[in-house]
Amino acid sequence: MYELKTKETDHDVIEFIEKVESPKKKQDAYQLLDIFTEVTGYEAKMWGPSIIGFGSYHYKYKTGHEGDAPLVGFSPRKAKISLYFATGDAKRDELLKEFGKHTSGKACVYISKIADIDVDVLKALIKQSIIFLRETYPEE
Repeated sequence: MYELKTKETDHDVIEFIEKVESPKKKQDAYQLLDIFTEVTGYEAKMWGPSIIGFGSYHYKYKTGHEGDAPLVGFSPRKAKISLYFATGDAKRDELLKEFGKHTSGKACVYISKIADIDVDVLKALIKQSIIFLRETYPEE
């Protein structure tokens, strides 16, 4: 049976951020921690070894695959900062047009630094992601 790699852990978020090598990326991680905490109202939790997640939801696909994931999150990786928002939401795509300098993968949005983006759009992306996931996967 498939085992999820990214699960909520008891690891300390601050300890994780303190291990970020780049002083600028560490500073951005603390700023993101404040923004995500303020907007979501959730306490930050580590998901797997490197994702800082906020809130959670339970998903179940038509294939039968199911699991839990953070509603939103981020990870200050070596190359870029990964931001995790819901996928499949047309409003996300619209907001990203106003976001600033970034690249997008299927599940992640990548930024180099907070100075490259519009923080108000970041807050809107966080809110929209939570709304979309709560509507898509209502709590039973």
